[in-house]
Amino acid sequence: MDLTLKVWRQKNSKTKGKIETYHVTEISEHSSFLEMMDVLNDKLINKGHAPVAFDHDCREGICGMCSMYINGQAHGPDRGTTTCQLHMRSFNDGETIYIEPWRSKSMPVIKDLVVDRSSFDRIQQAGGFVSVNTSGKTQDANAIPIPKANADKAFDAASCIGCAACVATCKNSSAMLFVAAKVSQYSYLPQGEIEAKERVVNMVNQMDKEGFGNCTNTGACEVECPKGISLEYIARMNREYISATIRSKQKK
Repeated sequence: MDLTLKVWRQKNSKTKGKIETYHVTEISEHSSFLEMMDVLNDKLINKGHAPVAFDHDCREGICGMCSMYINGQAHGPDRGTTTCQLHMRSFNDGETIYIEPWRSKSMPVIKDLVVDRSSFDRIQQAGGFVSVNTSGKTQDANAIPIPKANADKAFDAASCIGCAACVATCKNSSAMLFVAAKVSQYSYLPQGEIEAKERVVNMVNQMDKEGFGNCTNTGACEVECPKGISLEYIARMNREYISATIRSKQKK
């Protein structure tokens, strides 16, 4: 398989980037997309050129690092897969592939295809946790009965890998799907109920501070999400946020 690659090259967030054209040959259809990128970088290094910088870690669709915008779609043309799970059989011999980084003011380009997703870390730090007094007497995980439906919904929400495909896809650069998933994974469980009100307010406020846009229910995030996180979680988060702010005003 011979391919023409149009790759975004950018030295850092303060310099102007541009599309560079590269050609790769004899790519196996069984190769993953990142393996194809490895072949390209090997070719560039052998020629004395700088390799294309791109994020990757697990290469199993778990870590969320492989954030690439491929032919105008987050993580490429396949559904329910990350870039590292995307295989070259999804493309045709002789095809031209455009590869770009995520586009969001809140996630500036570090270099080439690598973006700074630390804004997600700060949102998590604002409330994406439960406070537990262990003191050497931690309860067994199965000690608290949880309805099966709630456990399933919490597990589905927790499957979010924080890749930010939702942000890259959204016309508003909204992080609502990510925040909603992180809020919901705790709110469905009794361990998360105690800090539920503070959590949703703190995480939403931090999201706004990071400069992410608001949700206008376009639904593109749900379509492109590699883990299939549902828009229902955004509705749940909105209900919790409204409830928390009303109660806060009543206390005052």
